[in-house]
Amino acid sequence: MAHIGIDARLTAYRTGGISTYTRRLVEALAVRSLPHRVSVLHSRKARERVGTPLRAITLWTPPHHRLERLALSVELLPRRLDLLHSTDFIPPLKGAKRHIITVHDLTFWHYPQYLTADSRRYYNGQIRQAVAQADHILSVSHATKADLVDILNAPPDKISVVWHGVDPAYRRLAPEETAARLAALGLPSCYLLHVGTWEPRKNLVGLARAYRTLQAQQRDLPPLLLVGRVGWHYDALRADIDVLGLGNALLWRDDIGDNDLPYVYNGALVAVTASFYEGFGMPALEAMACGVPVAVSARSSLPEVVGEVGITFDPDDSDSIAAALAQATNDSAWRARATADGIARAQAFKWEDCARQTFAAYERLL
Repeated sequence: MAHIGIDARLTAYRTGGISTYTRRLVEALAVRSLPHRVSVLHSRKARERVGTPLRAITLWTPPHHRLERLALSVELLPRRLDLLHSTDFIPPLKGAKRHIITVHDLTFWHYPQYLTADSRRYYNGQIRQAVAQADHILSVSHATKADLVDILNAPPDKISVVWHGVDPAYRRLAPEETAARLAALGLPSCYLLHVGTWEPRKNLVGLARAYRTLQAQQRDLPPLLLVGRVGWHYDALRADIDVLGLGNALLWRDDIGDNDLPYVYNGALVAVTASFYEGFGMPALEAMACGVPVAVSARSSLPEVVGEVGITFDPDDSDSIAAALAQATNDSAWRARATADGIARAQAFKWEDCARQTFAAYERLL
């Protein structure tokens, strides 16, 4: 019986994104009958353990520390791991006999200006070595795999594409149930929706400009609701948006918890992702699962996730975004098709499948 370690330290420091992926993957593995011993590596700062009843190992090395690769190697040495899965790109120098990494995106390569200096050093300075060192790579989309091959010269047969899943909580809800919860949250009954971190990569300035264009054409246009958290370079981004003068038509909410997010999706007229780059695009998938029409950038992984269901646009062209939003808000026939087709499309994304394919990659290496 081999000993497998899965690095879940980041879940103690961040929510969403890679932390959500790690949490859902471990939870899906925990309910499977596994032929090997699996240990989940937690930070000493973790307030909860993910993946119970899998064995938990507490570590002191924090993620994204400048000496992380060396310190984690030393800390893992006595654990005698046969395989280590680094869910956040960068593996230790020597944490196990075999290493598998998940690469979520190469945003930091395409748009280094949108990251902090520390983040650029952490990812850009180590990604080539991480890709070369890994015995196998899991990519969350075909778009990210193409980047790994084209930019970092990774061998295609060294990479497996394993899509994210969507939580069953994201589903079509009864209108009266949704209306009651939105009222309790102090939200209007209808709005355009963006879900994601408030940072330049999400192209919120372009989205706000497109909304202003559409607002001039449609006097009864519902507000634009931005649900997320403050991210990199937020102050400059917010200043650029404030000068557009949208006022109360733009609703910023950083207090929407995971339990309320399905209600917020259900209340949306359309969910839009205007990002310049996404490794996967989870909000678009969650919106489709809730039966909400989606409009997304025609770039990176987003067309891959929405398939033929969503409207796509050029994220560099605010008029293109506005035209997509106009169709999404006014074309009732398209909206009806997008609702049904989106729910069907979302059923192809399951965390159980993600766990099964991931464990199959483990076994191939072992």
